[in-house]
Amino acid sequence: MPYITKTPQKIQAVSTQGDGKTFEQLRQECLQKGTLFEDPDFPAVDTSLFYSQNVPVNFEWKRPKEICKDPQFISGGATRTDICQGQLGDCWLLAAIASLTMHEDTLKRVVPHDQDFGRNYAGIFHFQFWQHNKWLDVVVDDRLPCVRNNLVFVHSADNTEFWSALLEKAYAKLNTSYEALKGGSTMEAMEDFSGGVGEMYETKTPPTNLFNILKKAVERGSMLGCSIDITSSAESEAQTSTGLVKGHAYSITGVEEINYKGSKVQLIRVRNPWGQVEWNGRWSDNAREWNGVDSADKNRLLHNALEDGEFWMEFEDFKANFDKVEICNLTPDALVDDGKKKWEVNLFEGSWIRGTTAGGCRNFIDTFWTNPQFKIQLKDPDEGDRLCSVIVALMQKNRRHLRKEGLDLETIGFAIYEASNDQDQQGKDFFRYNGSKARSRSYVNMREVSERFRLPPGNYLLVPTTFQPHSEADFLIRFFSENKSTAIEMGSTIQADLPDPPAPSPPEEETDEEKGLRRLFEQIAGSDMAISATELQQVLNAVLSRRKEVKFDGLSLGTCHSIINLMDVDNTGMLEFDEFKVFWDKLKKWIMLFLSFDTDRSGRMSAYELRSALNAAGMQLNNKILQLLGLRFMDANFDIDFDDYLTCIVRLENMFRVFQAFDKKKTGTIGLNMHQFLFLSMNI
Repeated sequence: MPYITKTPQKIQAVSTQGDGKTFEQLRQECLQKGTLFEDPDFPAVDTSLFYSQNVPVNFEWKRPKEICKDPQFISGGATRTDICQGQLGDCWLLAAIASLTMHEDTLKRVVPHDQDFGRNYAGIFHFQFWQHNKWLDVVVDDRLPCVRNNLVFVHSADNTEFWSALLEKAYAKLNTSYEALKGGSTMEAMEDFSGGVGEMYETKTPPTNLFNILKKAVERGSMLGCSIDITSSAESEAQTSTGLVKGHAYSITGVEEINYKGSKVQLIRVRNPWGQVEWNGRWSDNAREWNGVDSADKNRLLHNALEDGEFWMEFEDFKANFDKVEICNLTPDALVDDGKKKWEVNLFEGSWIRGTTAGGCRNFIDTFWTNPQFKIQLKDPDEGDRLCSVIVALMQKNRRHLRKEGLDLETIGFAIYEASNDQDQQGKDFFRYNGSKARSRSYVNMREVSERFRLPPGNYLLVPTTFQPHSEADFLIRFFSENKSTAIEMGSTIQADLPDPPAPSPPEEETDEEKGLRRLFEQIAGSDMAISATELQQVLNAVLSRRKEVKFDGLSLGTCHSIINLMDVDNTGMLEFDEFKVFWDKLKKWIMLFLSFDTDRSGRMSAYELRSALNAAGMQLNNKILQLLGLRFMDANFDIDFDDYLTCIVRLENMFRVFQAFDKKKTGTIGLNMHQFLFLSMNI
């Protein structure tokens, strides 16, 4: 079931330290011992800096008291001018930090003010970040990478202030290394600082009210960033003749409308995290346009205008020169409406696993339907409206952590369909014959894709996907609605419809096939008229080898042991002919099922079709169990051969029957629920 909340709540941050100790516990231990903290989880070594290359220069790790005489954690308040970029390509992070400084309450959460270089100094600091619906408390020591006594990465314009450098170190630890911070979206860091929800706008195809959206965003405390696209890697960080930098992340720090020579002019204030290199066009710091502005407005807007990386632009120039605007709403209050809203939030976590739930986008219709599916019911329209406002935010998890393993962001998106009242996973035909009602504008390789929609009340099916099938990732999906909504994950039911098999026919009524089976059985069984697993293997391989439509290399002994476990009703460890005959009837049905999915008669079926095959056999499983089965039985091409298919279906039926035998009151639990029982059984 989803986690649902109506109003934002301050959630206690969870310690991320390997030994489970909190910041305060670690600081007190150091104070009692008279030692300075050295973080064992993020040591002062080269691997904390880079994972894919040797350290290019000889770094020294120094504490602030070794760099200057009187270090300060925060000096004169944390401001956006405290952030200057160093030798790391993390301008996206610094643009977000600059936005963070403009929101006092949010800043105090991310950068707790219960720490300094005073009496309780112990070489330890902590910061808090939002990650996948949890607030995490990240502890670091204050050893910082330096060259010739200067900080190499983020630093303050005031060389005695260190909060921004330590914040960057904590964020690097959260993401496994400093190198992992190279390249990113400002939105990503803004969400990690706030737990908010992001929206992106293209300035070349903007909504007509984009200026008002940005103005309202600033007024409501949202965090804003912007950037200029590049067409090749050669353009990255290239400076234009107007003083702007391509492929570089900026923060938006102000939006104003002022009088200029008798008419209204829309202005926007932008900051370069380098702390220098500014726009030199209209309305820049020394531009002549300011001479036509009322002196009070000029003094207010150009207060302390310095070469500090911050500058004003006319909004039309901004749209012409920048390409993207990112907004992180600290709550998803609509920027296009006048009143604040309290939003309902439905949250799910899931995985795309190759072979079972990594079906790719709608272009791949044969596997698209296997993606996780979520049903949303919108009950009531917005107040005074016929439609419902909703925001869908799809986030892939932990991808920065996986960079050192050669993995990066997947290309992701989602589609929304009108849904029926069915509580079951929709199959291939549903998507073949029904178009989407809404979807993400595009598939992009960003951590989060989010869109705002207005939909009529009703039932909707939300399908998050990667672009290509077989691409694996974990994800978090948040669904915001103005009024109460309900949500469930589809395909989450575990149940089986396994009727008792009919009694075997007496010998005089046996068919020719059954008589032939009896002769083979008696020949192999001998005088005891029962067969072991080894003998069963001989019987089945002999019989099935004659059926040309089933292509296989023979059944394994393990499969035959599973068959005896299922069919041995008298617990002798052997199969008698009547037991074998009942199994043979089952096997014929299972063979027909297999053949219906083995369309090319290769002796293999796609692992993506396993859900359908099991449903046809009377067994319904959820995504987690299907993912486990896929990992257990499919090959490198995401196929399952006949032997593994038979092992899977026999073991599942056996486990369902065992569970049902113990669950005499039909409560769905025997100390373990069905999901737990199957999960444990498939891992034994």
